[in-house]
Amino acid sequence: MVSSLDLIVPVWTQGEITNEQLAGLQSAVHSGVGLAGWHGCMADSFRFSPPYQFMVGGQWVSHPGGIIDYEVNITNHDDPITRGLSDFRMHSEQYYMHVDPSNEVLATTTFAGDQAGNYWIKGVKIPVYWKRVWGAGKIFYGSVGHQAADFDVPEAREIMRRGMLWAAR
Repeated sequence: MVSSLDLIVPVWTQGEITNEQLAGLQSAVHSGVGLAGWHGCMADSFRFSPPYQFMVGGQWVSHPGGIIDYEVNITNHDDPITRGLSDFRMHSEQYYMHVDPSNEVLATTTFAGDQAGNYWIKGVKIPVYWKRVWGAGKIFYGSVGHQAADFDVPEAREIMRRGMLWAAR
């Protein structure tokens, strides 16, 4: 059955995953099934499963200030997922995350440091979009996507579309 899958798109915020379920997911991705997702549906899933977070390449920590205006900066203009796209503005949750330094970062955001009193994050750059490999599988993640309207921003929609196609077997 796994060989018939091209892409897994998790839509699961928080919750728990059993060791058996995680082993099945890791095995599927390792065998070549792609994994791609956005926002909390992928990076705030299974908070108590570091092996899941390790595979995904990051874990949500906070979105200081809630819904705010912020900028997404394309950092890799040569990658097919971001090629031809420009920096863009969002009005949504700006994710502060713990991320794996082995991720191939495609875009970042910089925190203003005035969100909800979190002055210590002023100037901190956090990846917004990244890709990575897991065995024969490809993983793509984007933190944009708190609400459906986030994908009304053409660049956000296009990066997610291209990233999902890149990750698919």
